[in-house]
Amino acid sequence: QVRLVESGGGLVPAGGSLRLSCAASGRHFSRVTMAWYRQAPGKQRELVALMTTDGTTNSSDFARGRFFIFRDTAKNTIALQMNALKPDDTAVYYCNAQLGLGYWGQGTQVTVSS
Repeated sequence: QVRLVESGGGLVPAGGSLRLSCAASGRHFSRVTMAWYRQAPGKQRELVALMTTDGTTNSSDFARGRFFIFRDTAKNTIALQMNALKPDDTAVYYCNAQLGLGYWGQGTQVTVSS
């Protein structure tokens, strides 16, 4: 059974940093594009950043230069380093594996206080 489990969310003041982690189990995702999405209250889920199997990364405009995605193939995990956080970054952050119909974690709450 494939599972994605996010961790590392929490409450942080504006300007602070957080590092989210996503642990995958049930299969190896080294040959799968992995991504982070987020969903703020009342808004649609949106892409934050992704990493393809060859290590190419892509980020949404709001994340570029502040958020960085990492993959640890040996541990079957991905991480999202978030810096210079803003209140607008408050959302539930989800890990996503782009395989078949896609796999999602349960999400981790990030709250940025002003």
